[in-house]
Amino acid sequence: MLTLKQIYDDREGVITGLEKKHFQQAREVIGQVLTIDRQRKTAQQQKDNASAEMNKISKSIGMLMGQGKREEAEQAKAQTGSLKQDIARYETEMAEAEQKQTALLLTIPNLPYAVVPEGKSADDNLAVKVGNLPTCDMASLQSGDYTSAEHAGVRLSDWKEQWNPVCAEAKQPHWDLTKKYNLIDFDLGVKISGAGFPVYIGQGARLQRALINFFLAEAAKSGYTEIMPPTVVNQASGYGTGQLPDKEGQMYHCEVDDLYLIPTAEVPVTNIYRDVILDESQLPIKNCAYTQCFRREAGSYGKDVRGLNRLHEFSKVEIVRIDTPEHSAESHREMLSHVEGLLQKLELPYRILRLCGGDMSFTSSICYDFEVYSEAQQRWLEVSSTSNFDTYQANRLKCRYRRNEDKKVSLCHTLNGSALALPRIVAALLENNQTADGIHIPAALQPYFGAEKIQ
Repeated sequence: MLTLKQIYDDREGVITGLEKKHFQQAREVIGQVLTIDRQRKTAQQQKDNASAEMNKISKSIGMLMGQGKREEAEQAKAQTGSLKQDIARYETEMAEAEQKQTALLLTIPNLPYAVVPEGKSADDNLAVKVGNLPTCDMASLQSGDYTSAEHAGVRLSDWKEQWNPVCAEAKQPHWDLTKKYNLIDFDLGVKISGAGFPVYIGQGARLQRALINFFLAEAAKSGYTEIMPPTVVNQASGYGTGQLPDKEGQMYHCEVDDLYLIPTAEVPVTNIYRDVILDESQLPIKNCAYTQCFRREAGSYGKDVRGLNRLHEFSKVEIVRIDTPEHSAESHREMLSHVEGLLQKLELPYRILRLCGGDMSFTSSICYDFEVYSEAQQRWLEVSSTSNFDTYQANRLKCRYRRNEDKKVSLCHTLNGSALALPRIVAALLENNQTADGIHIPAALQPYFGAEKIQ
């Protein structure tokens, strides 16, 4: 949630940033927020004036009684009674204004950083780095600091087909391979739950477990503390990280208990620090968590939904950081490097995208997506989003820290990323590594899977 200080300090800059995210009502809503805040301040001033007057009169009552001026004392008592009613009215006006103000602020997305490119859709995202691609004319995307503003990248609308990996022979899609090797039963999932809830069997289940353990082990090597959180959260947690209010209806809601199935471990893990004041010496905090994740995927029917491409329930390892504003950019770079390292060890062709303003999430200030190439489907599959939320989530969460130097309490920065989401990783591993005598398992994964191939 944006702070009032941000809005008062740079109203036009805030509006410009929101327009970059294509928040069409930016000027109108910001104007409403400030109007309501002026109403709240007026009620606060009236309350303070009435309270001061009441205190003054209250002090005089005893003196008047001591002087035998009973009638004047009674009049003073009547005045204080009237002022109490006024104060109660002003407090109600303040509470109503604060409630309206908060409700409006919750509808306003986070501000994008300056380095975020202009754009309306995924076609306007920038490919800023590639890896494991056998291309000879992409040197600018294979080296350098891709997080810097000077690194322009390649707009996806300009991405050339020749830059995609070239397959020497036709490859089977993962939904055929899972049948061939009896790895996943999609029909059984439909029988038990419905479409988008696959059942993993035998070597398919073992591959899932191997990837989870590999991702968690790599996170531990990078200094992340593993958390095993609940997979249902309350409303306060959903509002804290920005999943609520859920305009798109993507969260599963358990109405009887008013609980929500988590769409990502980001929600429960970040909420550990809701209403907490940390010491600066504790930062950065680095947590990771494996959970099942649940998304309704409303509105996505018929769109790239075959096999593992789009599920209602899936496994994911998430990395979460809480940091100071001064260090959060470095934390973000470290997180990006960690995710990239996983893809390198899995030997998958990948590209890193800097998302444009129109394709970023509601809560992020900057986001990089990682995509892997599916040789069978001949398309790129998103496997991670790694974001810095600046103070946006922290303001909702009231997640703060006390500075070492001056003991001042300030908002933290929050960051998170998928490291990694399993379904499309599994799809790419199966499709890209298929051979005549089985599916090759990358060397880094073999100790966790217990074999070199799926046969």
